[in-house]
Amino acid sequence: MTRMRTAAGRATDLARVAAAIDHLGDHWEDHPPLAATAAALGMSPHHFQRLFTRHAGLSPKQFVRALALEVAKDQLDQGASVLEAALDAGLSGPGRLHDLFVAFEALTPGDHKRRGAGLVLRHGVHDGLFGRYLVAISDRGIVALSFLNADGEAGAVEALARRFPAATLVRDADATGRVAGALFTVRLGAPGAGPRLHALGTNFQIQVWRALLAIPPGAPTTYGAIARAIGRGTEAARAIGTAVGDNPIAVLIPCHRVLHAAGYGAMGYRWGVARKKALLAYEAARAVTDADRRDGRAARSR
Repeated sequence: MTRMRTAAGRATDLARVAAAIDHLGDHWEDHPPLAATAAALGMSPHHFQRLFTRHAGLSPKQFVRALALEVAKDQLDQGASVLEAALDAGLSGPGRLHDLFVAFEALTPGDHKRRGAGLVLRHGVHDGLFGRYLVAISDRGIVALSFLNADGEAGAVEALARRFPAATLVRDADATGRVAGALFTVRLGAPGAGPRLHALGTNFQIQVWRALLAIPPGAPTTYGAIARAIGRGTEAARAIGTAVGDNPIAVLIPCHRVLHAAGYGAMGYRWGVARKKALLAYEAARAVTDADRRDGRAARSR
């Protein structure tokens, strides 16, 4: 019973933080005071500050500041060089990737041809910092992670079935919960023993998704930069955009870090532009916060 209450309490807390992120995303230009945001969520300022900081790893004020994307804009010009350097260093290989966070395994060409025949995929819906999402797992790792849109869980399961028409789908939130608990921590993309991804895609899609995994948090890049990094001309940018849009594993394969060269106003995201902006702001703010902490430790050690 205690475990059930704890799980329920955590889900409620995450739902509140997700609602706060949505609210701040809608009102960031007003630079809303802490009390106003807390009141909109039916919480006291003190409780809201503690809850948001505990789960998001940064304060509401830091998040609002980053929502303007000034930090991410400063990083965009560097994004291409960061990506190319990471790929040149061989960090987009099949094992540990740029930040040692995830391990990536592509389904074999035979698996792709069979479209999941023989696979048992367990799926469940969970709460995270950026809203409710469906995660699906095989015996080799995560095969899908998608945020719920207007069509809810049924739409997410239907999309999963279209991707794996010959697989056996089993609703098993207990099994996926053991995986989901480690996905949305206060350090998205932080080094450590992370999840294993088991992705189904064409050879070209897999190549693009590996390149996405080389993009560090806080350093967004462009479709053109990805084309250059994987040895394709700029004429491949459209095909790369399609492959990015077909990414089946949100956040962990960070398609949200890819932007149009035309700027932030041209952003698109299959799970909503507002969510993409929140993800970028979160990562930009975390990058600055972590850098400040490192600088503070270095100063104290002198």
